[in-house]
Amino acid sequence: MSISELLSTTSETPLEGSFFAQVQKCTEKETKGGKPYLEWDLADATGVITLKIWNNHPQFHSATETIPETLLQFSGQWTQNKYGVDGKGWKFRALTKDEKSEFLAGDTATRERQNSDWADIVAFLSQITDPRLKALCDEFVEQFEDRFRRTAAARKNHHARRGGLVEHVAQMMRSAYAICGVYPYLNLDLMIAGVLFHDCGKLWENTYPEAGFSQLHLMHGEMLGHIPLGLEVVNKLWRDLPLESWREIEPANEDVRLHLLHLIASHHGQYDFGSPTLPRTPEAYALHYVDNLDAKLEMVKDAYASANETAPGIFERKFPLSAPLVTPLPSVANAEADKVDLSPPPSSDELF
Repeated sequence: MSISELLSTTSETPLEGSFFAQVQKCTEKETKGGKPYLEWDLADATGVITLKIWNNHPQFHSATETIPETLLQFSGQWTQNKYGVDGKGWKFRALTKDEKSEFLAGDTATRERQNSDWADIVAFLSQITDPRLKALCDEFVEQFEDRFRRTAAARKNHHARRGGLVEHVAQMMRSAYAICGVYPYLNLDLMIAGVLFHDCGKLWENTYPEAGFSQLHLMHGEMLGHIPLGLEVVNKLWRDLPLESWREIEPANEDVRLHLLHLIASHHGQYDFGSPTLPRTPEAYALHYVDNLDAKLEMVKDAYASANETAPGIFERKFPLSAPLVTPLPSVANAEADKVDLSPPPSSDELF
């Protein structure tokens, strides 16, 4: 069982079984009556949940002595309501050495999906025709592949899991490729490179250690944020390119660099969302909306998987979505389906 499966449980349909998780955070709290309890943030390769441990739990004392980063097995009967995941008759124990190795490798489904997404990213990058952007992307992958592949796209809300940035970037590249086919005046090379680099600063803001599922809090990420860091990464890599050999190519080297930096700087779309500038080119607008679309649809997918129905076909609102969801309308061909289609998108092999 994985955390993503736990998030799909409801109070009406308990799920009995066990799962492995890492204690990401432990917070001591008190009830209104003054009784102590704990909140554990638990993480695996598929997501994060919060579990409350009341002071009458048989292992409450052991829980108070458990430190963050500990790897545990939890077993019991699990349900979920508007307050989060809850357990009945549950217990925990430390993982054995073999179990730790198995757990840190990630669950099979997530690992296979992220490997496929990474292959798609590499395939899209191989299609870039601008030699400056191609060399820049290749150098970035050469230096940072391992770190990139264990970084999340966010701390919460969307793709907030180890390797989530790979999933986010791969889907954005598929969308960018499709949109450039509809709007052929868009610069496809710039769009693909912009997608790769738009969140590259998150390698220092939302990354994970080599072995573990707790996001690191690094000083550069805390003090600068991913947009300034992304600008710095691209400028550093750009200065190391053999630019003199491309001085006769149009558009000019400096124009290419400036337009790529603009995509990174403007991709949040608004000053109050952290962008130091607003979109000022077709590619900047397209990248902003592709980024926003993938984030929102990921949140919608997660909400359908975890929200309780408040009435037939109406689900409770899940933050940060602006309103409660309702059951989507299936297509005529799939009218017999009774839930959202979560099948993976086409791979790069089908697109090229």
